[in-house]
Amino acid sequence: MKLYSQDNSELMDVTALERDGSVLVIHGKVFGAMPMTARLTPQQARAAWQLLTWKLLVFIFTLPLRGSKRN
Repeated sequence: MKLYSQDNSELMDVTALERDGSVLVIHGKVFGAMPMTARLTPQQARAAWQLLTWKLLVFIFTLPLRGSKRN
C-alpha cells in the first residue's frame, strides 16, 4: 500500500502490518528509501476514533470499491 503527499509524490510504502501483543506494527519505507517501523498503541487507536465522522466512515468503507483517477 502506498501513501502519497499532496503533490502526488510517494510518501510511504507500507509493506506489512502485524500484531505484537496489543500493538499494531506497521513496516514500510518512507520516501522510497528509508526503512521504518511504526507502532500504533490501543490508546492512539482510540484517539483516532475521535477524528472520524459518520460521513468519513462511510467514505473509508467504500474507498476500495471506488475507481481511481489516472494522472
